[in-house]
Amino acid sequence: MSDDVGTLDRGLQQQCWEQAGDEIARLESIVEQKCNLAANLLKIGTALSAEKDIEALLEMIVVEAMKLTSADGATLYIRTPDDLAIAFKILQNRTLGLQMGGTSAKEIRFPPLKLYNADGRGNKHLVSVYVALTGTTLNIPDVYEVEGFDFQGTKDFDKKTGYRSKSMLVTALKNHENEIIGVLQLINAQDGVGGITPFSADNQQLIECLASQAAVSITNASLINDLRSLMDGFIKSIASAIDEKSPYTGGHIRRVAEITLDLARGLSSSNEERWRDFNLSQDEINELRIAAWMHDIGKISTPEYIVDKATKLETIYDRIHYIEAKFEVLRRDIELFYLKKHTEISSGNDNDKQRQLRMLNEVYNEQINRLASDLDFLRLINQGGEFMSDAFVARLKDIAAIQITLNDVTQNLLTDNEVYNLSIRKGTLTEEERNIIQNHVVLTHSMLARLPWPKKLKGVCEYAGEHHEKLDGTGYPNGLDAESLSVQSRIIAIADIFEALSAGDRPYKHGKKLSECVRIMGFMVKDKHVDKDIVDFFIHSGLLQKYAKRELKDYQIDSFTYNGITYDFRV
Repeated sequence: MSDDVGTLDRGLQQQCWEQAGDEIARLESIVEQKCNLAANLLKIGTALSAEKDIEALLEMIVVEAMKLTSADGATLYIRTPDDLAIAFKILQNRTLGLQMGGTSAKEIRFPPLKLYNADGRGNKHLVSVYVALTGTTLNIPDVYEVEGFDFQGTKDFDKKTGYRSKSMLVTALKNHENEIIGVLQLINAQDGVGGITPFSADNQQLIECLASQAAVSITNASLINDLRSLMDGFIKSIASAIDEKSPYTGGHIRRVAEITLDLARGLSSSNEERWRDFNLSQDEINELRIAAWMHDIGKISTPEYIVDKATKLETIYDRIHYIEAKFEVLRRDIELFYLKKHTEISSGNDNDKQRQLRMLNEVYNEQINRLASDLDFLRLINQGGEFMSDAFVARLKDIAAIQITLNDVTQNLLTDNEVYNLSIRKGTLTEEERNIIQNHVVLTHSMLARLPWPKKLKGVCEYAGEHHEKLDGTGYPNGLDAESLSVQSRIIAIADIFEALSAGDRPYKHGKKLSECVRIMGFMVKDKHVDKDIVDFFIHSGLLQKYAKRELKDYQIDSFTYNGITYDFRV
């Protein structure tokens, strides 16, 4: 009997140990599962924090939520900027093969869901709107059997697609300030064998944690994007203000930035031997883009009368009109002298009156014609141009020495300052004015160097401040040579030069034809002022043609030959 009892006790003991072992295994499995879920949640949180692209971030939230809960589908709504609705951002469903919004190419065309009715009360009969207004998580086992909410849209969708929406988990996305910025809606939790099951309490807790992390990540990413947009807007606003200081340079900075980006992207993707190792990242391209937009920021201090100097004599106004007035005085003096002499001869007793009057008329006409010719000459050279010859300078000095009496003071027809300005050999700027213009590069570097640029934009100051340097070291302001100039700086320099050559809005010249622009760029290549490889790529790659068709006037687009190849963009 005792042996039987002992055997029974050992059997019960063994059974207890087995049950205990099973329970321990079950608990270990639960703990392991919880740990895995926690690890996954931490991993997801890290990934969410690292993603800065809003669309990719929103899609990641949906994908990870579906994985955590084995959901068949999900919809993510984000509050609209006016806080009056929630808009569809991501819609996915595995069974139906739906993937809309986010990084997909398929746009969601459903209208936003209004948060409020016409009377101002909350539109709480829709579950997603209810959650957006209250922040309450809804865990619904079967949407067809719940009361108090309108699921007609869901039912219509099911009827149209043959789908059966059943379990649903809807939670709010609350950021660190407890603001509801969106709603995550999951549909049809899967049981692993093809069936649909309600979302568990654990699933709800996980998704609420995920939603909180997601909301903070969305807020941070949105803030970064907003700050980036603000900086871009600020940069472009300053650039536009600089361009608009003069009616003649409007659009210069924009066009330089566009050429710069075209070249940077083209060179980065080129398979040519010279550019095989030149691969700019998106951050580096953005850095160069900002540098191009900021390259002329120093002109904010350049006096408008210099920027706008359309003629050599222009300051606040074109002083050619003052010279025209002096010529009018000279003409008047000649006429008075003529009339006086004509009267004297006519009233005299000289028998040779007709000969004297004829000679007087010849002298008068010669002087008047010479005055008109001299004035036309001054008007011509006042316009500036590519080059003023020694002969023109000599004639200018002869005209300047003509004597005129003003306010009873006899003086030269032209002042020293007028002669100095009209003697400008090329363009309309004096040496002093050119130095002021060139100083904008120094100021550009100085202004940009004071800004606390982040690491990804540390090259902006360098690239923007070197766009007037030349490969042979004769540029300004620092006389840097080829070894000191980055490819990025060389790109902006070429973009700036080509835009200036081809621009049709300068006060002192018409926009040059493509053949003239290319010819001048060719000379600059030979003189080692600009990078030959970049100029070659600009022309041979078709980027020049693309720019010309977009920005140049029809009369500027002609045929030209470069490196033995003839191009004709008119066809």
